[in-house]
This record gives sequence, structure tokens and C-alpha cells, in this order.
Amino acid sequence: MKFFSILFFLLSVTIFYPQNPIKFETSNGTETQTYFETIKFYTDLAQKHQSISMIEMGMTDSGFPLHLIVFDPQKNIYHKQESFNKRDKNVILINNGIHPGEPDGIDATMLLFRDYAEEKIDAPNNTILVAIPIYNIGGALNRNSTSRTNQNGPHEYGFRGNARNFDLNRDFIKADTKNAQSFAEIFHWVKPALFIDNHVSNGADYQYTLTHLFTQHNKLGGALGNYLHTSFTPQIEDSLQLQNWDITPYVNVFNQVPEKGFKQFLDSPRYASGYTTLFNTIGLTVETHMLKPYKERVEGTYQLMKNFINIADSDAEKIKSLQQNANKKYTVGSYYPLSWKVDSTNTSTLKFKGYEGKMIDSKITGAKRLKYFRDKPFTKNVTYYNYFKAADSVKIPAAYIVPKGYWNVIELLKLNNIEFSEIKKDTNIVAEVYRIKNYETLKRPYEGHYLHYNTQVLKTTEKTSVKKGDILVKTQQPGVRYLLETLEPSAPDSFFNWNFFDAILQQKEGFSPYIWEDLAEQFLNDNPSIKAKFNAKKQSDLNFANNWYLQLDWLHKQSPYYEKSHLRYPIIRVGG
Repeated sequence: MKFFSILFFLLSVTIFYPQNPIKFETSNGTETQTYFETIKFYTDLAQKHQSISMIEMGMTDSGFPLHLIVFDPQKNIYHKQESFNKRDKNVILINNGIHPGEPDGIDATMLLFRDYAEEKIDAPNNTILVAIPIYNIGGALNRNSTSRTNQNGPHEYGFRGNARNFDLNRDFIKADTKNAQSFAEIFHWVKPALFIDNHVSNGADYQYTLTHLFTQHNKLGGALGNYLHTSFTPQIEDSLQLQNWDITPYVNVFNQVPEKGFKQFLDSPRYASGYTTLFNTIGLTVETHMLKPYKERVEGTYQLMKNFINIADSDAEKIKSLQQNANKKYTVGSYYPLSWKVDSTNTSTLKFKGYEGKMIDSKITGAKRLKYFRDKPFTKNVTYYNYFKAADSVKIPAAYIVPKGYWNVIELLKLNNIEFSEIKKDTNIVAEVYRIKNYETLKRPYEGHYLHYNTQVLKTTEKTSVKKGDILVKTQQPGVRYLLETLEPSAPDSFFNWNFFDAILQQKEGFSPYIWEDLAEQFLNDNPSIKAKFNAKKQSDLNFANNWYLQLDWLHKQSPYYEKSHLRYPIIRVGG
């Protein structure tokens, strides 16, 4: 009798789990898959179900390739060698494990794709689903149990930095890593209408398991941005609330209580959803709350993605139409916002479910520290600053001309499907030329760079020479926003600010004072207007008047001897 009881128990356990269980299920929501276990799961799933395709894509810094998992309910098979045939459907791209210490999406996507393949849930009719199982493979292989100090499970997880210790969620413009280069290849191959990037938050304490970080709607812009703000986002929130999954916007605060109000996170192009926005893709970053149990976080991510897919599928034609028309506003001669600031005249009110937080004496430092009291929950009206307005804008030119010597820029243009043509012969043209007027630089390294910011330029119209082999890049193409955000030096994530052009900031030729003294004297005699300015500057600027080298340097910079390439931005603007 005892034997049969044990046998029944074993059979019941076997029946309880699906045929292809994942570690999340067998551990009762306390563990997550390793990289190799995740790849094996999808390999088995693709072998069993014709609706699942598994494709090996580009390389990563870890030495392992990215994989792409495609769920197509029509059971079409996909191969890398062919163009991605969407068959007039929208594509949703899901990215997991950009920070492998936040593996919620890795497990939730496996569960979701298996449920679709096994027809346990209704498949979308107008949508193909594409997922990157683990984007940061190097970080996933670097497993530990301690690096996520603020996180409640799972038992083991990956590390934030990739195989070269880059944070991949800062790399989408500069593309220092093979991961980012392969992502661009994937993105432009599948051309997603919508994008989901799964994360875990690292901010304040509150009652919610789920928070959403949608692309900022003013920055997305136009009718598409308005649809995201007034229709798509409310549908997500309402559908989850009906399923007892409360959700709130990402709580963008640090070491302060949220009830004082907070602003929407502005996803610049260095981030995943900011990059995808440049091609008018609706982006969502899922941010589960780090202090909630891992099981709850994965289940919430699953439900949020499922609802997102259902709403996107119902609105597929509307989304397609809005995206097809999105670029029409970015015409030659119109103005494009390069940077943004909060519009405090427009705000929203959240019925926010938080915990009381107080500044109390620290037992460690003796200073004040923030402590939340979970035994004191509340629901309060909180001001949410989710409207932004342009802080700086630029007139869109007809084209840019990139000198052929800047091959690193040209390679990134190719990678992002930017169309261009080569100049056929040396010629002179009238164009707009920038000179760097001012910029600031971070004092500490940031993701392998010393990032510039607050960049200001002087613009002149002048006759300039272009060479055979330089490239002409017309702005009126699908990548117009990518071009403006990367080639305009004052854009926050421009190639200039990411140090692609730092060589122009260094003067290559100077002068020997004992020689220049004689030449400068003759130069002043030959140019009375400059001599007048020179004398006036000595009268008005005491520091200048008392510094002989500054005086000689100023004169050198007014003379024909000063090199024209110093501080001259090499990419020129044509037309507009």
C-alpha cells in the first residue's frame, strides 16, 4: 500500500509540471534558467512546434551568438538568409536579459511562448512575436547571488555588465559592443512595430509589483505619440487592473519618497526604447519591483506582456497606419526637437499606492536615512510630470555630407539601414558648417567614454570643398530621426557627444612665440580692424591684458596661420 502511495505521489508531480518545464516552475518560483538551459528550452520547443522558429543571429562580446525566437501562429518557418516576411502583420520584438541580474522577462517569455505554441492561450491574429532569449550573454554567464543588493530573488542570476563590462542599455547609439551591433541587425531585419524590454526597478518602495516605462509620448510625437498616451497606455493599465494587477508609471525617484511627485523617465536614444523610438516603434520598458517575490514578478511580467500583445493585436491596423505616417512631419525645413524639458504647466495625477517613508537617524552613519514602513500603506494623489516640451530644436536639412575618412560613422549608418550615395568627384558647394562653441565633459568615465554634454555650436554658411568618395545622406528616409539625433552635435546622444570627433577638439599646430611675435606685429599692421579689437580686449579684460601668451594665442586664432580644422565639425549640412 505504501508503494502505491509513493507511486501516486510521483505520478502526480510528473503530471503537475508541463512536458517542458523550466526551473522557475520546478523551484516554485525561486530560481531562473542558466543561459544554456534557456537555449535548450527553445531548441526543444522549436523541434516540437512548427509555430516556433529559432534563428542564430549576430555575435556578442561573449563569443556566443544571439538567438531569435519567432512565434508565428500561421506556422511559417523563418531563416536568417531570407528577408523577414511579415506577411502584412505587425511584429512585436521582446528583449530579455539586457541586465541578466533582472531575469524576470527571461522566464516570463519562455512561459508565454510555450503557452502560445501549445495553444493554451489564444494566439494573436495580426501579429508575429519575436524574442531575444538573453541579450547580455556574457552577463548571464557571470552568475552570482550577491550583486543585486536590493533584490528579492531569484537564488542566482547574472551580472549587469556584459563580457567587456559594458552596460548594454547605454550602448544603442555608440554601439561599442558586438551585442549592440547585432541588435541593430535584428531590429532592422524584423522591423518591429512595437518593442518590449524587460527589467527590474531599483528605486523606491511601494505597493506595486508592476511599473511601466513607455516611450515618452511627446518625444515619440504626433498622432502616434498621442495614441500611445491617450489610448494604448490606458488600455494596458485598465486591462491589468481588471485582472487584479495594479500598475503605475515607473517611479523615477532616488532616495526620496514618491508622494512628493515625480517625473516620467525620458528615454534618450542611448537606451533600448529610446533607440527604437527613432524608427517610430512604440516602446515599453517593463520594470517590476525588486522587493517583491520573484515568483510574483515573473507572473506579473507574463500578464503584462500578454495584455500588451492582445491590445497591440486588436489595434494592429491603427498602429500600422500611424507609423506609416509618422515620418511625414519631419520634412526639410521643419524643426526637430533635439532636447526636452519637463512642461510643468501640464501634469497628471496618480492615485498612488505607497508606503509611508520617513527620514530617521542612521544607526551606521548617524546621518539621516530614508526608511519605508510597510505596515503603513497609503493611497494618495501624487503629481506626475509626464508632459515634456522641446528645450532645443534644429532645422532639418535636405542632406548631410560625411567625409569618407569617418568610416566609423559610415559603418554605423550602414548598420542602421541608412541610405546614402557617394560623391562622384571633388567639388565645391555652399553648405552650413558647424564650429564647436562650447561643451562640457564628464569628469569620470561613463561606459567607456568621457561623455560631452551641453554642447553649443556656431553655424555659418560658406563655400566648402567635398571630395570624391565622401557620402551624401539625404534626410528624407525612414531613418531621418536617427540621422538628426546622431549627426547634430548638440543632440544629447550625438556621435559628437559620444567622443566620435574628439580629434577636432585638439589643436594640431601651434606657434613658437619668438617667431610669431614678428609675424603678429606685421599681421596687426596689415589688419587695422583686428588691431582695434585687440586693443579693446586688452582694455576690457584684465586677465587678457596681463597674460602675454593669451594675447599671442588670440592673435594667432585671428590669422590665416590658425588651422581651419580645429573645432570645425566635419559633417556639413546641405539645403533646407
